[in-house]
Amino acid sequence: MATPEVRVVAVRPRTIFLVLGIGVLVGLVLVLGYLAWHVLTWILIAALLAAALNPAVEAFERRGLRRAYAASVVFVIALLVITGIGFLVIPPLVSQVTDFGNAVPDFIDDLTAGRGPFGWLQDEYQIVDRIRAAIEEQGVGGVLGLSEPVLDIVRSVVTAVVGVITIIFLTYFMLLEGPRTVAGLLNLLPDATRPRYERVGRDIYQAISGYVTGNLLISLIAGVLATIVLFAVGSAYAVALGLLVAVLDLIPLAGATLAAIIVSTVIFIETDWIRCIVVIAFFIAYQQFENHVLQPLVYGRTVQLSPLAVLCAVLIGAQLAGILGALLAIPVAGSLLAIVREVLQYRQETAAET
Repeated sequence: MATPEVRVVAVRPRTIFLVLGIGVLVGLVLVLGYLAWHVLTWILIAALLAAALNPAVEAFERRGLRRAYAASVVFVIALLVITGIGFLVIPPLVSQVTDFGNAVPDFIDDLTAGRGPFGWLQDEYQIVDRIRAAIEEQGVGGVLGLSEPVLDIVRSVVTAVVGVITIIFLTYFMLLEGPRTVAGLLNLLPDATRPRYERVGRDIYQAISGYVTGNLLISLIAGVLATIVLFAVGSAYAVALGLLVAVLDLIPLAGATLAAIIVSTVIFIETDWIRCIVVIAFFIAYQQFENHVLQPLVYGRTVQLSPLAVLCAVLIGAQLAGILGALLAIPVAGSLLAIVREVLQYRQETAAET
């Protein structure tokens, strides 16, 4: 019987130190990313907004404007549009939210007395008595999950305001310096590999820009149509609920369903079951239109992902980073798809040459 040959693999100390150094560097990057998660989130949101506004900037550039002037014009127009929408939406929104808050005690009285659409919850399950017992035992904050001190809540509000302002300025500077920065990075690459990176970057940009622009448009359509239907059924909270639909519809796939459940419940409490059925029918019809017409136009042409891939990406993103992860899942998946597609194309070209 032949003795198996023993092979000795020699590893240079330099290789060992290089691997250890790369491992430490990756660990430091992960730690810094975890510590600076809020700032990285702001940068990522600003990058998405800049990608959505950049096609308009390029349109002005094609008409002869310099980059700085074109970016400033688009940025000011975007701010004016947002401000105008705010002036139109915020006053009725505040009024309707206040009216809903004032109407809550009446809803609670009906529920306590066993009246109204949800009176059976008290008659059969004593839901009010159970909530009172929980409040006496845990307090209101414990029942609602608001156990954080007031100082933490104030700090969260301040952080949100600072984040919004930071995102606005980051978006503007990305519009100004984005193409120049990308061109500078590409110039650092060898001439032989630069076209591949340019092609990948162009595909990623088109996927992100198309997705962000299309998703905002779809959400706007959903909010406007929902508001019109809610006004038609006589809801006193049409603007507030329509805005809620628009915000939740930003979440792919699951957002529209969640909005339908919340809005239908409010309409059922506010009016009657007939109008609630009308609202439910609207959401069912609109979701079919959105899923089969609007979303394929956005995700199919810009991101080039199948519905199954979209669903898997949204679920993974939501598990990793909540609502923000669900919002960013599709552009990230589209970017990874562009990278994989370029790698496969490069291998095919290499194999053909050999």
